[in-house]
Amino acid sequence: MTGAQPEPLTKPLLRALRGERRRRPPWWLMRQAGRYLPEYRALRAQARDFVDFCLNPALAAEATLQPVRRFGMDAAIIFADILLVPQALGQKLTFGDDGPRLQPLDETPGIQGLRLEGAMSHLDPVCETIRRSRAALPDETALIGFAGAPWTVATYMVEGGGSRDFGRVKSWAYRDPSGFQALIDLLTEATIAYLSAQISAGAEVVQLFDSWAGVLPEEGFERWVIAPTRRITAALSEYFPAIPIIGFPRGAGLLYERYAIETGVSAVSLDTVVPKGFARERLQSRLAVQGNLDPVLLITGGETLERAVIELRTALGGGPFVFNLGHGVLPQTPPENVAMLAQLLSKPLD
Repeated sequence: MTGAQPEPLTKPLLRALRGERRRRPPWWLMRQAGRYLPEYRALRAQARDFVDFCLNPALAAEATLQPVRRFGMDAAIIFADILLVPQALGQKLTFGDDGPRLQPLDETPGIQGLRLEGAMSHLDPVCETIRRSRAALPDETALIGFAGAPWTVATYMVEGGGSRDFGRVKSWAYRDPSGFQALIDLLTEATIAYLSAQISAGAEVVQLFDSWAGVLPEEGFERWVIAPTRRITAALSEYFPAIPIIGFPRGAGLLYERYAIETGVSAVSLDTVVPKGFARERLQSRLAVQGNLDPVLLITGGETLERAVIELRTALGGGPFVFNLGHGVLPQTPPENVAMLAQLLSKPLD
């Protein structure tokens, strides 16, 4: 019996991620829903706290849709936070003016207090946000789901928040790799389940954010970044073979090439410092690339922004390419500069 044929890929983002060169690159921005938008700030004021905001499907779906309405990106990324996963596993999470705070995980005894069973029900509101957002998006606009990669989520769980030197988490990983592996394994299984639920709810692309991949030496990068990412992509590709997976190993430097070759991702997102020539010659020849405009250029605007956009499009526009930033939109970004970027990207280069 012959199954139904899949619908053709008509959305520009999906076509680029599958290896198609586009005369006008599809674009979206990491943290495109955020404090730089006045409508976002008004919406945020309706929630009790940030976690409540993320887990309120009506508010989170509205936040997801706001930048697409205003600027016409080729994709929306679901409004959520990577640390909802450790909270779902049982770790206390709060957000303050200095960022996220978690009760620091007490190595192996702390793992015993985490539970994957039942964790996904805590994240059901995110899936409802996806359903609402997908239904409201224009037909040509893709919807991106996401999760934090196991290493990055583990750093927050062990350090209790952000860190300058990652001393606690690296010390544990170096001193007791088998004990630390148990945490990575738990987070890998949770991430597979979470992203699978997002895709089932309507996400058409998923991105893995490994924001702290660059703090590890090569041996650690291989074990704690590449290996779990490979497990996640293999599982998702088995369950959902048509769904592209973007990996973002921020700060990986030369190890970007190993990441692109060994993890199985469909595309790699470039941080700000990845050289354009390296990206074109060593990465884009293998898979689609995404990035990597410096977010500060989006604050600067004017001729400086225009020149940088043209240079980036010229360097990477000859292959499969998604225009994005090298990290997230900064809160002080003028919305009019994002509108200027949209205009610059609306036409093919001469």
